[in-house]
Amino acid sequence: MAKAQKNRASKNPYISPNQLNLVGFESPFSQELDPNNRWVILAKKIPWDILVSTYQTQLRNGNLGADGINPRVAIGAIILKHVCNISDRETVLQIQENMYMQYFIGYNSFSKEAPFDPSLFVEFRKRLGIEQINMINEKILGLSHASTEALDTAEDNSEDDDNNTSSRVSSAIESDEPLQEITHHGKLITDATACPQDIAYPTDLNLLNDAREKSEELIDKLFNERLHPSKPRTYRKVARKNYLKVAQLKIKSKKQIHNGIKKQLGYLKRDIKSINRLLDSYDSIPLCAKDHKYLFVITTLYDQQQAMFKEGSHQVDHRIVSIHQPHVRPIVRGKTNAYVEFGAKINVSLMNGFAFLDDFSWDAFNEGTRLISTVKKYKRRFGYWPEEVLADKIYCNRANRAQLKLLGIKLRAKPLGRPRAVDVEHVRPGERNPIEGAFGQAKTAYGLNRVKARLAGTSESWIATIILTLNLIKLIGLGVYCQLLSMVTFSAEQWSELFRDFMDRPFLLPNFEQKCA
Repeated sequence: MAKAQKNRASKNPYISPNQLNLVGFESPFSQELDPNNRWVILAKKIPWDILVSTYQTQLRNGNLGADGINPRVAIGAIILKHVCNISDRETVLQIQENMYMQYFIGYNSFSKEAPFDPSLFVEFRKRLGIEQINMINEKILGLSHASTEALDTAEDNSEDDDNNTSSRVSSAIESDEPLQEITHHGKLITDATACPQDIAYPTDLNLLNDAREKSEELIDKLFNERLHPSKPRTYRKVARKNYLKVAQLKIKSKKQIHNGIKKQLGYLKRDIKSINRLLDSYDSIPLCAKDHKYLFVITTLYDQQQAMFKEGSHQVDHRIVSIHQPHVRPIVRGKTNAYVEFGAKINVSLMNGFAFLDDFSWDAFNEGTRLISTVKKYKRRFGYWPEEVLADKIYCNRANRAQLKLLGIKLRAKPLGRPRAVDVEHVRPGERNPIEGAFGQAKTAYGLNRVKARLAGTSESWIATIILTLNLIKLIGLGVYCQLLSMVTFSAEQWSELFRDFMDRPFLLPNFEQKCA
């Protein structure tokens, strides 16, 4: 069977959109395209130089090898994918067919060729991790207060002031003295959510069957007639029959499930022993890195399932719920429609309408342990502490309340203890709606409710890119990114004056998402 040929990606060099064009030498796109088209407007609003410079730092091939794909093509394709919430293959086809999308990713004229093979999306995501996306977010909004080493003298002075302020904060917390010199401005809204991974719903019986089938594949690869006298028995047909006998029942009793798991554990234990005996005949492990990882995952899964079977429980630390994506963990949410979700858990903070991915973890965590670190990140980005914090009930424990009080930050939450006789409205209904609306927009419109990336690193990039897409859409609605980009060296007082001016102006966010086809 002939191998499928992949189209070579275009390697046209990146040209900054800020470069001046001579009159009469414009590209065909700039002369013929509708300037009111949504992709034309979006292309002009995005600061491509910032995105491209961050992307190029991950290539590390400035002096060696051939030039890579145009960074604007790679970044623009990822943005198009999440804005339209389509697959990788569909994104490439849409770019190939749509001249406005080609203009968005930096083409000068229409091309009938595909920009690149859809499989390259994996490489793009590997180069844009959480750190890079957060750096882009901060640079786009002009909030990199003291995060880079290439700062000028004014920024170095502001960084020293930031360090002195942080030291005063830590000393005040240790000595229990209130702070009076720290400026406060703005509102911080924070919340956590789960990002479900695109995996089959895991049951103990199905997981053991998948592990057994994969172990049988490893036995077939390891068996060598010259090294082994006979091939180990696997009883794969009998094991498959016993699995289907239970799995195909519409209503399964506990006894039937118990017996089915017991049989699959026995088959899997036999296969693991056979694999170890086959490996003893080799001087080194003959498996590739992928198969070696599968062997480790299968062995760990068997130990976990065997321990739960003996104890009669359904809980174990770092439980594996997919042999193909062993990094995924169950996240107990307690919601009616989804009591347990399987994926990553993120902590997002909303600052002046823009979202930042503060924490990312494949294991479940208590949100209360992340509040103070989120407040400190607000201080690092803006140069001052938030005036008030809005958070869910789980964030508002006694330790967090005490530290926020020492920092002079108002916590908008229901107080602890017995309620008063007269009702006092501490938090109005709907004040935390912006963060919930951001989660809803990201999950329903941009694909956060079903992360289809299979690797841990690419899944992180998938989630972080959706947060970046939210900010880009917000940035287009405000239409002030040019002013924000000039604020990198501003002090906290200048920031306060500018944001007070922005708060007094009514901004209307255009209904950009509804236009997306």
